[in-house]
Amino acid sequence: QQRQPPPHPAPAGAPVLVSTLAYVALDEAWGTQPRAVFLEQALPLVRQLLRDAPLDAEAARAAGWQIAPQQVQLLARCARALAGAATGADANMELDPEADAEGIGMRCRELAAHGGERIAQLSLGLWFARMNRDGERVHGGIAAANFKRAIRWLTLAGEQGLADAWFALSRIYLKPEFSQRSVSEAQACLERAADLGHSAAQLECGMHAWRTRRGGGQNDVRAAYWLQKAAAQGCAEAQAALRRIAPDSGGGWAASLPGLSRELLGNQPLLAARVELAGWFGLSRAEALLLDVKAADHGHCLVVDIRASYGRGKRRLVLVSNAQQRQALDRISRLFDSVDAGLDGPEGNYRQRLYRLKTWLPEDEAEGERGEDGAPGARLQAA
Repeated sequence: QQRQPPPHPAPAGAPVLVSTLAYVALDEAWGTQPRAVFLEQALPLVRQLLRDAPLDAEAARAAGWQIAPQQVQLLARCARALAGAATGADANMELDPEADAEGIGMRCRELAAHGGERIAQLSLGLWFARMNRDGERVHGGIAAANFKRAIRWLTLAGEQGLADAWFALSRIYLKPEFSQRSVSEAQACLERAADLGHSAAQLECGMHAWRTRRGGGQNDVRAAYWLQKAAAQGCAEAQAALRRIAPDSGGGWAASLPGLSRELLGNQPLLAARVELAGWFGLSRAEALLLDVKAADHGHCLVVDIRASYGRGKRRLVLVSNAQQRQALDRISRLFDSVDAGLDGPEGNYRQRLYRLKTWLPEDEAEGERGEDGAPGARLQAA
C-alpha cells in the first residue's frame, strides 16, 4: 500500500516548536519506565510531529526539513521501542492493534536518521542492506536490497563512531551481487571497525594479517596486535590464535636463577637488565644477550630476531601481556637509550657477553648453558 504524503508539510528550515517540560518527562520515562509506558506517553506527541513531517528521509532532505535535537531523540527512541515490540524483544509491550506501529516506527527511524541520530542511521542502513549487525542476511523488510542507500546511511553512522556500521559496510563491499564490490574497500572498512573496538573485525583483521605475513615484514606484528585486542574482549578464537602465533615459553632459564646481586647490578647493569628481561619474557640466553631491546619493542609485543648475529636464531613474537611486563620493559629499555646495542657497542660481541654471563651464573647453570647455546665455538655470523 502506497503511503500518502502529509497534507501540510512544514516549511523548509522551520523547526517544530518544542515543549521543554514534555521532553524532560519523556526523557525520564525512557530511563526509568518500561518501554510500553514510554510509548504511551510518547506516541501522541510523535503523531503530532509526524502529521506535518515529510514522508521519509529523502523527502525531508529535499525539503530541507529540520527539527530540534530533542525531537530527533524522541523519534529515534520511539523507533527503537516500536522495533522491540514488533520483534518480540519486549514481550510485555502491547500496542493498539489499530495503530500502524510498523509504519510509524519506519517514519520515526527515517526522520531521526535525517536528523543525524547515529543509531537510527545504522538501523536504516542495515534495513536497506537487508542484514543484521553481524552482517548476516535477514528476511522481511525491504523487497530488494538497496546497497547505494545502505552505504550512505552506514557511512554517516560510522563517521559518528559506530563500529557496527563500518563492519556492515565491510560485508557489503564483499557481496558478489554488489556492482561496486571491492576487497580493498572492504578491508579499509573492516580496519575502521576494528579501530573502534569491534571484536569480530579485530579477529578478522588479525587473521588476515597473519595469513599475509610473508607479504609484509610487519604483518605478524599487526596480527598479534589485533588478536590481542579481540582476545581482551573474550574472543576464544583470538585467544587460541595467539597461543599458536606467540606461544608462552614461561620464565625459562632466567626464572630459576637467584635474585640479581647488588654486585651485578652495580658493575654490569646492562647484563643485569638482559637477565631480568629473559625472566620476564622467556628469552633464551642467546636472545637475551643479543636482542636490540629498543628495536624489538613494538608496544604490544617483542619481535625477537637475532638471526643477523646468531646463526641458529629464529624470528618470533613474544607478547607483552600485562602491566607489570610493560613497566619492566619500559624501565629496561631506558637503560639502553644512549647505548649502542650492536656487536660493536660497549657490550662487545656475543662471545664477550656470554663470558660475562657465565662468570656470574652458578656453576650448574653455566654447565647447562653449554647444552643450550653450544660450546664456545657456536656458529656466529660476522658482525
